[in-house]
Amino acid sequence: MARSDRLLRLLQALRSLPSPVTAERLAEEMVVSIRTIYRDIETLRAAGATIDGETGFGYRLVEDMALPPQTFTRTEIEALVLGLGEVKHAGDGELARAAETAFAKITATLPDRLQLQAAHAINRIYKPSPPPEPAVDMAFLRRACWEEQMLRIVYVDGEGQRTEREVWPLAIVYLERALILLARCCERQAFRRFRIDRIAEATATNQSFRPHRVPLLREFVAQMIEEEEMRSAI
Repeated sequence: MARSDRLLRLLQALRSLPSPVTAERLAEEMVVSIRTIYRDIETLRAAGATIDGETGFGYRLVEDMALPPQTFTRTEIEALVLGLGEVKHAGDGELARAAETAFAKITATLPDRLQLQAAHAINRIYKPSPPPEPAVDMAFLRRACWEEQMLRIVYVDGEGQRTEREVWPLAIVYLERALILLARCCERQAFRRFRIDRIAEATATNQSFRPHRVPLLREFVAQMIEEEEMRSAI
């Protein structure tokens, strides 16, 4: 691992692990020697990070030179805690971990008083059971959307019929009881909503539909709004 990458990982560990965090715990997290941790701590201090603590006691990141200082109102902090808590519950493993690291990065830039408000927020997400993991890799679907890469999927409808489709993935929508892939079906040349729990397989192709994702997604959303308004008028 390059030293610059290791220093960034050490900063993230200092942000996210309960403080004060010992050199032994940091070494375990980073999979390096304790001596390396000592050297890297001094390097971060020399670069401008304010790190309290010393050998045998533990370390606490007071001021993070890698992130600009942030100021939020109490209500904004409550909204962040609530929103990231929902992502940790409803998202897949990668999204849940991203929510944790995002929260650590945000709180690391707050003054002590606001850090306490974030740690003891009054709004919490509690759901006794997490949603089941879909059969398809969610990280793979997200990458396909961002990279605008056509997918070949095997889809099982409500009656158990399996069909193969080639689609342009546009976005993932998190509903209360299901995840939906918004896509354009290449065979039917039409927008479709696919329940992700019914996608049995998804494989990448070497075909790109860049740069059509954003305009197509806007068109799809406008079409859904129009359909909803028509249903409401009936």
